[in-house]
Amino acid sequence: MHQHRIPILDFLHRSLLAEQTFSGFGVGFDIVQISQVVGSLQAFGEAFRKRLFTRGELIYACCDERLCAERLAARFAAKEAVIKALQLSEVGVDWRDIEVIKQPDGNCYLQLHGYVAELALSMGATQWLLSMSHDGDYAGAVVIALGFTPHLQISEITSKEKNVGIH
Repeated sequence: MHQHRIPILDFLHRSLLAEQTFSGFGVGFDIVQISQVVGSLQAFGEAFRKRLFTRGELIYACCDERLCAERLAARFAAKEAVIKALQLSEVGVDWRDIEVIKQPDGNCYLQLHGYVAELALSMGATQWLLSMSHDGDYAGAVVIALGFTPHLQISEITSKEKNVGIH
């Protein structure tokens, strides 16, 4: 019987074997109810959009108003999944420091900015795997941070840094 190999599992397996290029990983998952995003868009409008999403995310997500809420919900889930993968839930981050970028081939990737990028680099997380989906009233995302070594202690972060963003 012929064995089918799954490319991402092959990649992870090779990475695990190559200790010098892969020290660990962090995993985050989140699910968002799309109807709640619709409610927030109706209640808070532009303030909601600008607080959570980058200009690029908004341009892509809202280029088709019928799909805007589900696309934003998936991006919000991805942002939450990054926070969970890096164990930053107690730190407080600017949501716009985590950006989901749609590629021409249809795939999406993560781009980190500012404080989140600094924290990720300090923990060795330099490569990201992202999967997002939406169906019915739910959108979800899984994020894997490769190279992640959780050495940053929340107690080491000053109170000033804790107040950088909203979470």
